[in-house]
Amino acid sequence: MGLGAFGYVNILKSAADASWTREEVLTNNIANVDTPGYKRQDVEFRTYLRSALEQAGGPKATLTQKVNQADMSLVTTRTYTENTGLSYRLDGNNVDLSTENAELAAEQINYNALIDSINNEFARIKSVLS
Repeated sequence: MGLGAFGYVNILKSAADASWTREEVLTNNIANVDTPGYKRQDVEFRTYLRSALEQAGGPKATLTQKVNQADMSLVTTRTYTENTGLSYRLDGNNVDLSTENAELAAEQINYNALIDSINNEFARIKSVLS
């Protein structure tokens, strides 16, 4: 199994942390659906992860090689405010409850899948060490 398993666990942990943060942000958006002037927020993570993996290894490197060589300091989570002028509401709030609920449900599924993946990686590590 080697070091690759630990690289995957690190990336899965970062992804789970980002997913948890995004769930909190989406829940906050839902809580502020009736707040005049509130601008929805979201979390950017996948772009940073993709960039770190693209920079790691050479162009012919496998995913495992890229994961092992990825600079995890480049993988961050950034919360941003969406200031689009596309609000259909007169009070300036740009939160759409249906969209936020759908995004939250999708993120919860994503988070649960990441946690299952982390548990599977730890089970593999444990079986190798036994």
